[in-house]
Amino acid sequence: MAAITKEENLAAMANKHRRLSKDEISINILGIILIGLFALVCVLPFYLIIIASFTSETSLIRNGYPLLPSLANFSLDSYKLSLKNPVAILKSYGVTIGVTAAGTFFAVLLATMTGYVLSRKDFPWRNKFSFFYFFTTLFNGGLVPWYLLCVRYLNFKNNILGLLLPLMFSVWNMIIAKSFMLGLPMEITESAKIDGANDMVIFARLILPLSKPLIATLSLFSALAYWNDWYNCMLYITTEDMFTLQYYLQRILGSAEAMRIVAEKSGIALPSIPIESMKMSMTVIATGPIVLLYPFVQRYFVKGLTIGAVKG
Repeated sequence: MAAITKEENLAAMANKHRRLSKDEISINILGIILIGLFALVCVLPFYLIIIASFTSETSLIRNGYPLLPSLANFSLDSYKLSLKNPVAILKSYGVTIGVTAAGTFFAVLLATMTGYVLSRKDFPWRNKFSFFYFFTTLFNGGLVPWYLLCVRYLNFKNNILGLLLPLMFSVWNMIIAKSFMLGLPMEITESAKIDGANDMVIFARLILPLSKPLIATLSLFSALAYWNDWYNCMLYITTEDMFTLQYYLQRILGSAEAMRIVAEKSGIALPSIPIESMKMSMTVIATGPIVLLYPFVQRYFVKGLTIGAVKG
């Protein structure tokens, strides 16, 4: 047995270090070039946004978005206006971070719990509940009934629940969780039940530890949804201390544009307002933290999608 194992190891090492053929080398080079070009296309827009945010308004209007930075056109005016009230910016950051953290936790918990129940073949109503959830993605009651429900009956006005609950359950995340958990072996659940474990113990101690790629994927989806949300804040929040970052920056930009329009129509001379470069600086301020989060969950993100797609 030892001799066979040694021969197998030698054969495996030989295959690993064998010389690639010309066709394989060509395919690898072509793949690297295509992936590199695709990565460049993905990174280039954000690179242009960063460069434009440090470029003067006059240069942007006259020359467009520069590909290379220029000291002659370097300007911090957009950041000075965007960060004119740092206390309010920090408060909106705190609200957004808190809502994103709490909302992501409960959104992932609800999606995984629902996906686990609907993936259980011994649950007789799983197809009916799945149809009910899917039906809500095709039809809804409209904005007016939704607003009346949330404001009049659920009291979402100036309430943190107005930022948390509307995005807390996602049917798409539930479908991903269900597809992933259908790929887990049923023998785990059956053996745990024989040992006397109930459904909550099975879910918490067996299913969740095996679902780390799924949890990372759903966390990224949910965090992006909460971080980029400004619509619910516009609907339900009127207190400035509860403004999210996205909505606060949108209000600053809207006020600057309104001032420029009024000044142009009334003939009042006002200092030049860098509207275009402010858009870029606000994009950097708003998207920077969430972009830095992606590399930490990227490998789980890809693995979770792949495993879910195999069974689903």
